[in-house]
Amino acid sequence: MARGRKPSGRRTRAAALLVAALTVAGTALTRSPAFAAGPPRGHDVSSHQRNVDWRSAKAKGARFVYIKATESTDYVSPYFSRQYDGARAAGIVRGAYHFALPDRSSGRTQAAYFVHHGGAWRADGWTLPPALDIEYNPYSAEHRCYGLSKAGMTGWIHSFSDEVKRLTGRRPVIYTTAHWWNTCTGGSRAFASNHALWIARHDAADAGALPAGWSSWTFWQYDNGGALPGDQNLFNGSQAQLRKFTRGG
Repeated sequence: MARGRKPSGRRTRAAALLVAALTVAGTALTRSPAFAAGPPRGHDVSSHQRNVDWRSAKAKGARFVYIKATESTDYVSPYFSRQYDGARAAGIVRGAYHFALPDRSSGRTQAAYFVHHGGAWRADGWTLPPALDIEYNPYSAEHRCYGLSKAGMTGWIHSFSDEVKRLTGRRPVIYTTAHWWNTCTGGSRAFASNHALWIARHDAADAGALPAGWSSWTFWQYDNGGALPGDQNLFNGSQAQLRKFTRGG
């Protein structure tokens, strides 16, 4: 995920990904998704990208963007408001994401902090549902799952999701990797039926991997560099379906 506050543990995408075949909205992609026709392209940014040239991003193909708003309960991106408003002014669908630190406070507490500092949602056709970024602990190699048991982690995510739903009317999109999910939640299947998946996979070895429970993804972050500022993403559908998704469809 595009960060700004945290050290990046991102793996370099293998060159073989350029020829990996994936199914997107029923169409097999056999070339880099950055150049695939059809699915809307997007990106995600944080304070690391600072003052984004949104009109340039749209001209290069950006149709949606997720913007980092918060982390734990002690950080709000100083660039969030200008990035969020700037994307909308340029005609790009945008949403906010929260970087979870489950060892710092409860899911409910972090969800409330997030929603009150940028993670709100409204059915205006321009606002993506709030997103939860949950991945390996960037601050402790010893406690990669934040010191929580698998049941404890699942409970934390439930708590976060329930509070976001109560405050906004939408369940959060979950951003994660198959490896993290299966390791830290024990492969929980409790979220797939009512949470959209934003899968992060950059290596050819992970090209077909999804977290347990999900049979498809809604967003795919496929690279951490490219034509658009920040990380490169695809939406699994058409532009019309993306707009429907923003409205709650």
